[in-house]
Amino acid sequence: MIYFTSDIHFGHKNILGFQNRPFKNIDEMNQQIIERFNQKVTDNDDVYILGDVCYKGNQYEMKALVNKLNGKTKTLILGNHDPKFIYPCFDEVTIYKEIDYAGRKFVLFHYPILEWNHFYGHGGRIGERNDKNAAIQLHGHQHNLPVQNVNNRRAGQFRYDVGVDANNFTPVSADEILEFFNLPIV
Repeated sequence: MIYFTSDIHFGHKNILGFQNRPFKNIDEMNQQIIERFNQKVTDNDDVYILGDVCYKGNQYEMKALVNKLNGKTKTLILGNHDPKFIYPCFDEVTIYKEIDYAGRKFVLFHYPILEWNHFYGHGGRIGERNDKNAAIQLHGHQHNLPVQNVNNRRAGQFRYDVGVDANNFTPVSADEILEFFNLPIV
């Protein structure tokens, strides 16, 4: 399976208050995020973290936290808070990536964008999206609540915030995202 997440912010004490995260302290947050992550993701799964995996902190402690996350392969899509010292924890580090899954293209970028490659799908024209194969843009950065993904769906936008704040502090599978948009899993 393929999983996505973003904006973990390991080691970022102020994120607790900024986002009203439901944890007593940063240690509890780090521990809970790792536990919830590893309850879903196995060592046979591919994981894409769309930026902001950690924020400052002791490099050895941050590497140890990242290395506790399950995954056969781990790819980091760079965000605005990803120190270079965590790059070796990942199989791939990049700014932008497109992947194909179940006949659908997923466009991965830390930031939400208004339009992306295959936004209209094959055979779709401007203003006429071909929902059969239009791409889904996955992002983080905004620390949205879950309602933002619902609002995107209502507006007909195939854009999904995979950040922990929008997803109960757990990764989201490609299948869950397709199901969320009522798209077939082929």
